Amino acid sequence: MQDILIKTVNLTKRYGTATAVDNLNLEIKAGEIFGFLGPNGAGKTTTIRILTGLLEATSGEAYICGYHIDREAAQAKAMLAYVPDQPKLYGKLSAWEFLELVAALYRMPKDVSRRRAEQLLAMFGLTDRARDLLEGYSHGMRQKVVLAAALIHQPRVILLDEPTVGLDPASARLLKNVLQEMARQGAAIFVSTHILEIAERMCTRVGILKEGRLIAQGSTEELRQLVGHAGESLEDIFLELTGGHETAELIKSLEEGNGR
Repeated sequence: MQDILIKTVNLTKRYGTATAVDNLNLEIKAGEIFGFLGPNGAGKTTTIRILTGLLEATSGEAYICGYHIDREAAQAKAMLAYVPDQPKLYGKLSAWEFLELVAALYRMPKDVSRRRAEQLLAMFGLTDRARDLLEGYSHGMRQKVVLAAALIHQPRVILLDEPTVGLDPASARLLKNVLQEMARQGAAIFVSTHILEIAERMCTRVGILKEGRLIAQGSTEELRQLVGHAGESLEDIFLELTGGHETAELIKSLEEGNGR
């Protein structure tokens, strides 16, 4: 049986009377790429922040590689990497220095971290700019540095919030290949994305969140069976389950009314 590397049990987060995440139960195994989908405000980023230990749940529990994210925070965080949607970097550091800093935080041996840094910079096409200050990098280049930093300690769990934002098509393809290779090596990948085509092509399973509740999860084929329409794209399934079809039909009728 595959190891369960990410697990939530009745995970709930409330802000006053508003419920951002509502009794979320997930199990994500080693080797899986799990796509976390939902409309804006559905609770995706809140869930990821709880899984990283940046945000405390109101109730319920979350585990990374069997470690409770609050009670065993040090052990859990040593096993994971987090790539936020808006990464913050130290502009006065070079890419090489930033990777050295991250490796030191994970207490990696210097010879190992140096070798990993060289490999990752080469893989993301940053070797020639490795000694340049990050403040001179484009958004896409900064995103690559953050991804390299996330992978440097070879984490078993990788949490990514909208990772393709700012990446050109070639870089997005590279990211997909890297994540698939990490999954083949036994990592669990948790990806929040609005780009359903990427989720359909890359993910082993997906979960669809609506108003904080998990309303469906499974492979694309399993979700097709759930909605009862063979051959539908993940986008069609998503819109049907989240109520987006009504909006799509309204737009279509307006276009027809305008003679388009």
